[in-house]
Amino acid sequence: MQAKNYAVALIACGFLALGLEAKAQKIGSVDTAFKWIGPDHKIVVEAYDDPKVNGITCYVSRAKTGGIKGGLGLAEDKAEASISCRQVGAIHFVQALKQQEEVFNQSLSILFKKLRIVRMVDLERNTLIYLTYSDKLIEGSPQNSVTAVPVDRQTPIPLK
Repeated sequence: MQAKNYAVALIACGFLALGLEAKAQKIGSVDTAFKWIGPDHKIVVEAYDDPKVNGITCYVSRAKTGGIKGGLGLAEDKAEASISCRQVGAIHFVQALKQQEEVFNQSLSILFKKLRIVRMVDLERNTLIYLTYSDKLIEGSPQNSVTAVPVDRQTPIPLK
C-alpha cells in the first residue's frame, strides 16, 4: 500500500511541475535517429519570449528522446542545449529586473530534471545575458550555453 501511495505522490509532483513550465512555441525539429516503435529522436527548436522584457525572444535547441519511452513522455532528455536570444522588436521593460533570475524552465523528464534559462544583467555594458543549463534533484549537468543581448544605452536597464 505504501508503494502505491508513493507512486501516486510522485505522479502528482510531476503534474505540478508540468504546470509551472514555461510556455514555449515550437519552431521546428529535425530527426536524428530512426526508431522502429514510437517517435524518432529529434532536435527541437523552441522560442521563449522574455516575460519581463518585451522585444526579446530566446531560441533554444535541445535533444528530445523518441522511442516508446519518449512517445509516452517517460524518457529523460539529454542535458545538452543551445541558446540564442535576440532583439525582435522595440525593447520595453515590463518591470524592474533582478540582477539574476530564472525566467524559464521546462521539464526534461517526468520527474526532477529541468532545462533552465537564467537572465543576468550586466549594467556596465547595458546588456542582458541569458544562460541555459539543466539540473536534477540530485545532480545537474555542467553543460551550458550563453548568449547576450546588448540594449541601446538610451534605454537603461532598470534594476530592483
